[in-house]
Amino acid sequence: MSQHGNDEEQEREEPVSFQDKRRIDPETGKVREQPGQGSTGGGTAEGDALSQAEQILNEAGVDSGDASDEGVTGAQDEELAGATAREEELRNDLLRVQAEFVNYKRRVERDRDVAKENAVQSVLTALLPVLDDVDAARAAGDLTDGPFAAIAAKLDTVLTGFGLQRHDQEALAGQPFDPTHHEAVIRQPHQEVPEEHIVQVFRNGYVRGERVLRAAQVMVSAGEG
Repeated sequence: MSQHGNDEEQEREEPVSFQDKRRIDPETGKVREQPGQGSTGGGTAEGDALSQAEQILNEAGVDSGDASDEGVTGAQDEELAGATAREEELRNDLLRVQAEFVNYKRRVERDRDVAKENAVQSVLTALLPVLDDVDAARAAGDLTDGPFAAIAAKLDTVLTGFGLQRHDQEALAGQPFDPTHHEAVIRQPHQEVPEEHIVQVFRNGYVRGERVLRAAQVMVSAGEG
């Protein structure tokens, strides 16, 4: 046999060997210690952390996979509970702010209406002496015709549009006496007017709605006497 054939036979008979450098043992599932690394101080930080975590879990009697899943689930539940509580808190805040806004809007509208009414009442009250002069001129016959008669008529129309009502002789003669709207100046017997009814108006009164701007001064009948 040739020398070349002997070399091939020797190569076939020489056992083949290799070194398993995998860090995780496929049979035990544990981290292998690398050559030149001891169990204390020589291992990497990652290996030490994994080993310590696995040891703690083994001592507690809990599988590492189950414990990991449970920890994630618990954190998610806690986060969900916190988000739900925050959402409920924000919803309550929104409802409270909405109720406060509705109440504020109603209060503003009410105050605006009251301010408007007070302004109109103030203007009408300030015009009462002017109306007395107009009534005196009308009673004297000075407003039968002419430009001043037209002005007086327009003034009456405008004031009537604001709800002003005049309590004069024409409106109150023969009407029952009402102390909330009339001021009794004289009380005397009268043959034609029943008792507690108005006989004559001395000064006109003015009313707007249910509010009396000025009570009419009147003579009240005391009956036939």
